[in-house]
Order: sequence, then structure tokens, then C-alpha cells
Amino acid sequence: MNIGFLGAGTVTGTFGRHLISAGHTIVISNSRGPETLADFVAALGPNATAGTRQQAVACDMVILATNWVNVPAALRDIEWGGRILIDATNAHMDPKPDISLAGVTRSRAALKGRTSGEIVAEMAPGARLVKSISNVPMEWIQDFSPQKPRTVIFTSGDDQAAKQMVIELINSLGFVAIDLGSLAVGGAMHEVGAPLSGLDFHFVRRLR
Repeated sequence: MNIGFLGAGTVTGTFGRHLISAGHTIVISNSRGPETLADFVAALGPNATAGTRQQAVACDMVILATNWVNVPAALRDIEWGGRILIDATNAHMDPKPDISLAGVTRSRAALKGRTSGEIVAEMAPGARLVKSISNVPMEWIQDFSPQKPRTVIFTSGDDQAAKQMVIELINSLGFVAIDLGSLAVGGAMHEVGAPLSGLDFHFVRRLR
């Protein structure tokens, strides 16, 4: 499968490597243009290429992996045409996320009772939005071997078929996708990252 990324940070570098290890190819885009990504894609190897936002969105599946404050710009003027968009963002309102309890509380209050997944779905009309990958600190999944621990990844969405495809992809990488239900209900469990939300989900970190 060819998978596009909107954003070129830690999530893209880490989860992208897992995708490549499983035989997928990835197209990475950012706000500054593909010419700025030469070193980033070189570190990931020949199955990673740099592209424009349009080239990333033309892939079979797309992962939104920007800071929350950059989400509107990343999604602006894109024709989704029914493609699956995985929302891997955490809804921190500050350019540099404040992961203290007070910071997380402030960020959640700014959503005004909605989930970040619902908001992203509205900003990406025509996309089949699935919330996933956002509950896992990337330092937990630095083992790229086939024998890596089976880390839990929460997944939510209103499009059942799209959600099932994302679950199957995540499981195929050696992780364990847990279906939390809809964007409105399940999405609230992983919109700012589980271990940063004041809830301790370390007990579901790994399954063997």
C-alpha cells in the first residue's frame, strides 16, 4: 500500500518506519515543500519519498500527523474523494504542547465539548475519517523488528468499513488496534494522548 503523510515530524518518522518495515511505501509532505525533506526521507530509505500535499493525499490512505495548530492549513483545499484519513493528531492548543495536567485540561476545554476527531472530520469533507495512532508516545514504539512488543493503539470512527481497514493495517504491523467506537464517544479517549490526559493507560501499553 502507498500511504501519504501530512506532516513530517516524530509520528511520521516513527510510524512511517513501521509501515516501510512491513513492505509499504510512503509519501511525506510538509508545509515548506518537498525540497526541504531530503534528509528526512533519506533517513527512512528508498521506500519513502517527499511530495506535495496533493501527492500525499493521492495515496491509498493518508495520515494526518501535524501539530494541532497546523491542522487547518494542512487540510485546506483538499479534495478527498472518499479516501481514508487517519487523524493521528493530539489536540494541544499551544504551538509547543503543554502536557501538564493544567495544559491538557485547557486544551480539552477549548474543544467546547466536542472531540478533536469530529472537528477534523468537518475540516476534511469527503474524507473517511478514522482517529488512531494518537494515544501512543512514539518512544514506546522504537522497536521496528518483527518481534516488537504488541503495543495497543486506540482507534475510533463513524465509518465502520474505513475503521476496519485501519484496524487491519495496524494489526498487520504487529500492534494491537482497539476499537473504541465512534468519534464522539471513543475519540474522547485519545485526542490528547492517553498518558498525558490525566488517565494512566500504561496497563494497556503492551500485550504479549
